[in-house]
Amino acid sequence: MMILGFLAEQALHGYELRRRMEQLFGHARPISYGTVYPAINRLERAGLLRKESGPRKAGAAPVTLHLTDAGRAELLGRLRSVSGQDVTDGHHFMVVLAFLSLLPDQAERDAVLQRRLDFLSQPASFFYDGDRPLRVDDITDPYRCGILISARATSRAERAWLREQLQVTAGTDGGNE
Repeated sequence: MMILGFLAEQALHGYELRRRMEQLFGHARPISYGTVYPAINRLERAGLLRKESGPRKAGAAPVTLHLTDAGRAELLGRLRSVSGQDVTDGHHFMVVLAFLSLLPDQAERDAVLQRRLDFLSQPASFFYDGDRPLRVDDITDPYRCGILISARATSRAERAWLREQLQVTAGTDGGNE
């Protein structure tokens, strides 16, 4: 999704694309050329992007990556149908948010935000007693308590932001004038 998203914004050289991907997601997981270039090649074979070689200078000719119409359709389809780990994992959802404004329909954007809000509104923990999620008061280990306190604060802030975004668009015509 990151490759398609960044190329939807503008054509890029591979090294610039990797740099932007790493800036967005690399704090959680470094992104190597060995990951990016095979993905670029798969997307090219699928007709989702095309490569354009520039004038040759010293060394190899620079290659610019362009999103195709099929690539844009694929990106929009992925954004519309965000589910699973893209909703439940905070780092993955951050990638979704980075490109969600590319979806032209406000109702579709709101549906994605609602799926994340629904997930965050379910009782959860990093620690369980059988099937029962443990709360801070149930745990004596201060470091595990720290995990839960930090996660609770982050989740509370994100839920508030999601509700605010959904209220803003509910107070309008949803962007469909």
